[in-house]
Amino acid sequence: MNLHEYQSKRLFQEYDIPVPASVTAATPEAVAAACSWLGGTRWVVKAQVHAGGRGKAGGVVLVDSPAAAATQARHLLGSRLVTHQSGPAGLPVAILLIEEQTAIERELYLSVLVDRGARQVLFMASAAGGMDIEAVVATTPEWIILLRIHPASGLQPFHVRRLSYVLGLSGEQIEALGRLLGGLYRLFMESDATQVEINPLVVTRAGALLALDAKVNLDDNALYRHPDLEALRDSTQEDPREAAARTHELSYISLDGNIGCMVNGAGLAMATMDLVQLHGGRPANFLDVGGGATAARVAEAFTLILSDPKVRAVLVNIFGGIVRCDLIADGIMQAVRKVHTHTPVIVRLEGTNATLGLAMLAASGLAIQTARSLDEAADKAAAAAAHFEGRA
Repeated sequence: MNLHEYQSKRLFQEYDIPVPASVTAATPEAVAAACSWLGGTRWVVKAQVHAGGRGKAGGVVLVDSPAAAATQARHLLGSRLVTHQSGPAGLPVAILLIEEQTAIERELYLSVLVDRGARQVLFMASAAGGMDIEAVVATTPEWIILLRIHPASGLQPFHVRRLSYVLGLSGEQIEALGRLLGGLYRLFMESDATQVEINPLVVTRAGALLALDAKVNLDDNALYRHPDLEALRDSTQEDPREAAARTHELSYISLDGNIGCMVNGAGLAMATMDLVQLHGGRPANFLDVGGGATAARVAEAFTLILSDPKVRAVLVNIFGGIVRCDLIADGIMQAVRKVHTHTPVIVRLEGTNATLGLAMLAASGLAIQTARSLDEAADKAAAAAAHFEGRA
């Protein structure tokens, strides 16, 4: 689960990570009032969306008067901001964050994430922070410093000294970085985060460290331990189908292809998508109904897939270990009858009661194709989608 910048900065404050004074606003009048409340003569108006690259997309605007801030707010509020991370449809802007402009001496980069291979916490840092950090990673990766921390020992003083050296800090700045890193590490561990990022972490002209931006990603699987954080979810920033899937305990991720994929198990989903691609198709989604799928859940999953207008064929690939294939077949038939779809449906069943499930589908009178192997199913799905596209 992602948090907005303003929500992340509130968390930062709880962990004594320095951030600029700021105000959130949802109307042009409130934006103008926020500038007056903050004081100063120059401000930053920042669109709050779950995507990076806001600055280059016009979502971060510098203004020199409350009236100018209100004008920019009228352009941003109610719009959809398109960045290189948002997808072509963009994300809706419903709230803005207003801050007084900071006098910046240098921009740095700092983030914390999980190194799953090493089973450790990973700090990433660079003296080249800011909007072009992606270019730094692509062209000069040696400027990115990786520092792994074992959770049994935690953050140590030598970690602080090493990062201070990498970032070119000295004197009181080293002590300030130590406090900041300590807060960042505690926030990361205590909130069950998967990533916490500050880009940029700035050195002000007065020599202070300040988190000018903030990004926090939380582990969905741990949210039951953090109802206060789960309450911060902004479903308007999520794909509606992904949000709907969550209510039915389904794992759904939208992709940009035209073949809907329904499977049970993440590994099987990856193999299915690979085979679809190999046979010339393009997956429209990743949908895992889980090992204990029921007929009702399968019906909901099927309906969810068909709600995507890009889908030109549906491939169902189920291995019946815990789940029975005849129950899966029943769910598929329920869904096809419910939505009255003309979209081609290809089903491959294997495992418990697979023969019975396939026989049920064959006797249903519905326009459902069956396949005995995954290769055959993927080939049929790719061909059906291509044929459907040709008719459209």
